[in-house]
Amino acid sequence: MNYSSRVPPPPLDAFVASIWVCRDEVRPHALERVLPTGAAQVIINLKEDQTRLYDPASPHWYVSTAGTILTGAQSRFQIIDTSEQEYVAGVNFKPGGSAAFIRSPADETRDADTPLDCLWGRARIAELREQLLERNDPQAQLDVIEHLLRTMLRSTALHPAVVFALNVFDCDPLTANVGLVTDTIGLSPKRFIERFKEQVGFSPKRYCRIRRFQHALRLAHQGGFVDWPELALECGYYDQAHFIHEFRAFSGLTPTGYQAARTVFQNHVKFLQSAGVAV
Repeated sequence: MNYSSRVPPPPLDAFVASIWVCRDEVRPHALERVLPTGAAQVIINLKEDQTRLYDPASPHWYVSTAGTILTGAQSRFQIIDTSEQEYVAGVNFKPGGSAAFIRSPADETRDADTPLDCLWGRARIAELREQLLERNDPQAQLDVIEHLLRTMLRSTALHPAVVFALNVFDCDPLTANVGLVTDTIGLSPKRFIERFKEQVGFSPKRYCRIRRFQHALRLAHQGGFVDWPELALECGYYDQAHFIHEFRAFSGLTPTGYQAARTVFQNHVKFLQSAGVAV
């Protein structure tokens, strides 16, 4: 695998976690689950100008859409075609970060893959693909993506209340208190939730659940044997049943199913429905 990434310099780094480009060999499994992170992504399939969208309930069927898409913030797992990961580039936004580049409210693009030419214009996306394909050097390709992001950066930033809430929630996702944040920011609970959903894509409560799930994944992905009951307690779940319920809600898997099917990437899991992994 040839994987190159970077965190872009200011002011982009306030909204973008990383930009990246990857060339990989054909993987032995055709499909993968991608688990929710709480943030949106731009995905650019450079091998072919299309993206196949699978229904988790019927993974043997798909519809095709554009090869350059905005994958909105997801509330549960997606299924992707691994053949589309052989030559691909992208942008990982920070939670809420896509609002600095995309005019559409984040809750309207949530749980959806939207052709990026519908948001940024067909000519701009065609030029982006052309420039990326013209360059063989990954760093030069990252320069192209970074330049486009600078062009598309909007002057309007995230609402200060949303920025404050994200900082509080991410500092300690295990004990995040939505009520305490609401009391601090000076907005009514209803107005705060509206703002948060508009810019992040979820309600504050669901966002905190996803970030706690991600914290559990990070711990589980670090080594070999995982003591799941101990991990559940460490991550602040009430008990093992609560942990398994939340894990299934976001991944479609049991924790042990995740461990059996995980890949080198924390949020990419082999899709093994036919092998008996719970969905």
